[in-house]
Amino acid sequence: MASIDLKRFHRAFFEESFEGLDIMEAGLLRLDPAQPDAETLNGIFRAAHSIKGGAGTFGFSGITDYTHVLEALLDEMRAGRRALNASDIDLLLRATDALRQLLVAARDEQPVDAALTEAVHAELTGCLHGEKAGAAAAPVAAKADAAEGWRMVFAPHAGLFMSGNDPLRILRELATLGDAKIDAVDAALPAFDALDPEQCCLSWKIDLRGAVSRDAIVDLFAWVEDECDLTIEALAAASVPASSVTPVAALPAAAPSKAATRPGADATSIRVSTSKIDAMIDLVGELVITQAMLQQQASHIDPAVAEALLQGLAQLDRHTRLLQEAVMSTRMLPVDAVFSRFPRVVHDLAGRLGKQVRLQTIGESTELDKSVIEKIADPLTHLVRNSLDHGIESEDARRAAGKDPAGTLTLRAAHQGGHIVIEVADDGAGLDRRRILAKAAERGLSCDASMTDSEVWQLIFAPGFSTAAQVTDVSGRGVGMDVVKRNIESLGGRVEIGSQTGRGTCVTIRLPLTLAIVDGMSVAVGNDVFILPLPAIIESLQPSADQVKRVAGQGQVARVRDEYVPLVALHDWFSLPARPRPVHEAILVIVEAEGHKLALQVDALVGQQQVVIKSLETHYKRVPGVSGATILGDGRVALIADVGEIVRLATRAAAA
Repeated sequence: MASIDLKRFHRAFFEESFEGLDIMEAGLLRLDPAQPDAETLNGIFRAAHSIKGGAGTFGFSGITDYTHVLEALLDEMRAGRRALNASDIDLLLRATDALRQLLVAARDEQPVDAALTEAVHAELTGCLHGEKAGAAAAPVAAKADAAEGWRMVFAPHAGLFMSGNDPLRILRELATLGDAKIDAVDAALPAFDALDPEQCCLSWKIDLRGAVSRDAIVDLFAWVEDECDLTIEALAAASVPASSVTPVAALPAAAPSKAATRPGADATSIRVSTSKIDAMIDLVGELVITQAMLQQQASHIDPAVAEALLQGLAQLDRHTRLLQEAVMSTRMLPVDAVFSRFPRVVHDLAGRLGKQVRLQTIGESTELDKSVIEKIADPLTHLVRNSLDHGIESEDARRAAGKDPAGTLTLRAAHQGGHIVIEVADDGAGLDRRRILAKAAERGLSCDASMTDSEVWQLIFAPGFSTAAQVTDVSGRGVGMDVVKRNIESLGGRVEIGSQTGRGTCVTIRLPLTLAIVDGMSVAVGNDVFILPLPAIIESLQPSADQVKRVAGQGQVARVRDEYVPLVALHDWFSLPARPRPVHEAILVIVEAEGHKLALQVDALVGQQQVVIKSLETHYKRVPGVSGATILGDGRVALIADVGEIVRLATRAAAA
């Protein structure tokens, strides 16, 4: 028989292992050392055990050896033989980090940082061999370990192979615990011509001699406990009646955690490569464009002549939109994919800063496009670090202010229309208005005491702005906030700040749900059509002649509601030919980005529509003021204006 290439299963193993690590970390952060939850401990143990078992199957011996001592320590804790304290949790968190590095190195076939993993492994070993838990648990353990050996009957269910389990691997690992005598039982084996290679028809009788605890044996079979019949009895008690034998399934254990879920156990979901989803989205985008072309051509047909055709096209339009929404939903992930990293961040930073901080997450199930989630993680991390370092006060300062010594950091997500709103709020001291104004004046920024609070808060987005009394390696409220704002606005979003002295600060981020589709306004510029993203548009109007003025050295401005706004004609911006016309015959579209407004002069408003974004850089090159392109119903290419860049460049030119 040809050997099986196990490498084709590696991807699933690593995906499952990283999921298990995430659940281990989340469980450790939830544990209360004073009253550890048995179910949580059991879930952490099962995750480690699953990783160890998979690593052994695929020959990753370094991971198996490392996880063995981690698993043993966790087993001591869940069995009550070792008391749990805060330092143990910190050690286990560091051990999880080291295990993650081992998995990454194995996945990428790269060398691992041996010094780090060996140091953590030594700590785990020392902790394992240290003082045990209270005397109450000791007699039970001693009794359980007093047996000279164990007699087992292991009868896998027929469908065991279908879950990817190998009984021979378990038997080989069992033989490493002591002197094992293993006899196969083939009574259920059918005739040769009736054999099914995907069915397990053998069972085994095993005598294991040596100083082995029952728990160690149970742990070996934990991976298949729901897929076999197993009995275990002490060899010294071989005459005990069969009724006293306890099957593994009856042992007290917590419900299987997410970490213990085996590949293929959940038939309601499958793993699909994002490249396949992206290809499907591209095809649906082409379908939407083709449907729009057909709809435009059909608009010239007499309804009385082709009524059935038009009805079919209307139905095609509805189905195309539904298909587009369904396909786009496959890229949507809960924002918890980002929020889940912050319990660890808060735990570690609060410990370094000597603060007590509670983390609250609200709306974790709110969904967002995968591409947006990947790009919002870094800005959110910066905001969280700022809140911990300079937002939430020290315990002494909070007590002096009559507050709970433990601060609260809240991450909240919710849908609002076609956007998602994410808030990072703390109940700290809030922003200091006078200090910000003084720092801004010192840096030569335009500011004065008559500015509103919201205008003052925007000053912290100036490059390099910081009011921190001293630089730390954690953060400085304002340090890098310009980068945070720039990253958010590059996603078509915007960021706002609200603060109350003594009560805290809230940073609000508004983002589009997806970067693959944009709601836009089609505008005509000469013979060309451009798309302006709707979220950036404030209003559109046809100005009167006296609303447009020319300012020496600054070009044209438009007076809109007693405010003068710089005016940019798009045909000039993109160097397009256009027939001269009086300004009052044109249309002004007022847009806003980065806190600045701009009036864009166009020839006409064509209409509002949802367009599929195509990358211009992929097919051509980077064009200033253009974020992408789309194909219109008549087959023409329309450029999607990068309003943020146009506003930034036009404002900079006017200031110069």
